[in-house]
Amino acid sequence: MYTFETKVRVRYAETDQMGYVYYGNYATFYEVGRVELFRSLGFSYKALEDSGIMLPVLELQSRFLKPAKYDEEITVKAFLKEKPSVKIRFDYELFNKGGELLNTGNTTLVFVDMKRNKPCMAPADFLARLQGYFD
Repeated sequence: MYTFETKVRVRYAETDQMGYVYYGNYATFYEVGRVELFRSLGFSYKALEDSGIMLPVLELQSRFLKPAKYDEEITVKAFLKEKPSVKIRFDYELFNKGGELLNTGNTTLVFVDMKRNKPCMAPADFLARLQGYFD
């Protein structure tokens, strides 16, 4: 398993009239978590796309436990629990500054060859960076 965490501060534009994060914005927090997880491995979405591979979202699930609020600093923990292949699944846990679990979720994305517009295996250099985390 590979785990990475990053922090985001809830902006006013991400909240509803109650000052709570609007439910649709959790997908953006997940994206921040997975992009930074990639970056922590010395890899980036941009490099992936420059190499001719895109990574569209196939599935998203989210469970709301407590509201995140305006101006709170949120910790986004992103996990890769399984070695990627054609698909890659990210699991997420979001915590407030007090350590309370606010939200859990997951996304499944698919590696797609942009020229052929067909699913493909995860790039070998990306898999090599994860080799020590999955036995």
